[in-house]
Amino acid sequence: MAVKDKYQNVLDLGEKMGVRDGKVEEANGVLRMWGTVENNFEKDQLWDSIKAIGGSHPTDIVVDIQVSNPDVYASHTVKKGESLSVIAKHYYGDLMKYKQIYEANRDQLDNPDKIEVGQVLTIPNP
Repeated sequence: MAVKDKYQNVLDLGEKMGVRDGKVEEANGVLRMWGTVENNFEKDQLWDSIKAIGGSHPTDIVVDIQVSNPDVYASHTVKKGESLSVIAKHYYGDLMKYKQIYEANRDQLDNPDKIEVGQVLTIPNP
């Protein structure tokens, strides 16, 4: 199996994310990938996908992922039924980190229990 085939799920994820200036090359059993994602959350998603396939220290892939907006972890548009704790669980794996999201969005939130569908929240870097 070609290395590119092995990591096809990563390539598909990058395409779904809209990686900019993406480039992929395979030579001598090593896949090399470059590109720019919007935020650190997307970068983490790509790395998690790579590690799920190749382990924590894969030797058959070299990746250079740049982030165009490194000042925030992500932007999140609130959906029906969400709370800050649900959003914190999604991005950080810890629902108690809702306080970080609340503090980062004090310009539009007066109360952590009152968010509106359609609001765009800044998710700060962990």
